[in-house]
Amino acid sequence: MSATTVPIDARRLPSPALRRFAWGVLVYFIAVILWGTLVRATGSGAGCGNHWPLCNGTVMQHSASVNTMIEFTHRLTSGLSFFSVVGLLWWTFAGTVRGHLARAAAVASVVFTLIEAMLGAFLVKLGLTAQSQSPLRPAYLALHLANTLLLLAALTLTAHMLSRRKAFLRGRIRLVAPFGAIATVVVVMIVGVTGSLAALGDTLFPATSLGLALAQDFSATSGWLVRWRWTHPTVAFCASIFLIWLLVRAAQRSTAWDNRRLSALVLLLLATVYTLGVLDVVLLAPLWLQVAHLLAADTLWTALVVLTARLTIQPREAA
Repeated sequence: MSATTVPIDARRLPSPALRRFAWGVLVYFIAVILWGTLVRATGSGAGCGNHWPLCNGTVMQHSASVNTMIEFTHRLTSGLSFFSVVGLLWWTFAGTVRGHLARAAAVASVVFTLIEAMLGAFLVKLGLTAQSQSPLRPAYLALHLANTLLLLAALTLTAHMLSRRKAFLRGRIRLVAPFGAIATVVVVMIVGVTGSLAALGDTLFPATSLGLALAQDFSATSGWLVRWRWTHPTVAFCASIFLIWLLVRAAQRSTAWDNRRLSALVLLLLATVYTLGVLDVVLLAPLWLQVAHLLAADTLWTALVVLTARLTIQPREAA
């Protein structure tokens, strides 16, 4: 290659503004998710009645209750998130070359955002909010949370691929041990889903003491949602085995990137999530701790997605 030849991976790299915008959209979506936790934990999901997308049949709210304002704010921020992800899609296609992997991730982000909106609408229209104990609610909540994690993964991949300076074009990459990486991501998703069900159980059937909470978990008279709360810490412990495998692989396998700092961050976030999880149980899941726990879990999820992408999607010439 002559000195004047431009490598294919250096052609028309995304602008710094586009990369910052992509990461900013991801942060904004996490903030919207945290506000959604506030809606669920405070029982404000029915604050706008069964109207959607309007709130109590109107756009402007006058003399609204606290629950209405919490739910209405969540709907406003969710609506803005849709326009932000559409803007990200347009800018990604305008600012990247054909075959850029960020384009596919941006399309997936829009699709998952639309599904998120539809699931949220169904929860409201079917009355699966506030203190509803309908048997449909856990299923819809699990589906909602799974889609939320996929949405965050798509946004993370969009920002990550836009930030790459190599191995971002189809035909210029190779996949390394993709099945193990997919298994790790799926197991972590299951942890998230069981966590959402455990949080729902805490909201619908609150306990006044740790002893009472443990008695509820193993009482034959408790609902299945309460008796299944133990599955979340159990699955989380099993998932740690997959995460340790991924971290060991990141330390041993030769890749195009130095993953030591990112691996250390994942390990730190993992310890934080487990610590907050234990405090969540001991302190009977106060609102502030639920939000902190979810923030740490979402941050761990995004870091894990980036680490998995760096280990799995590598430059073809690295072979």
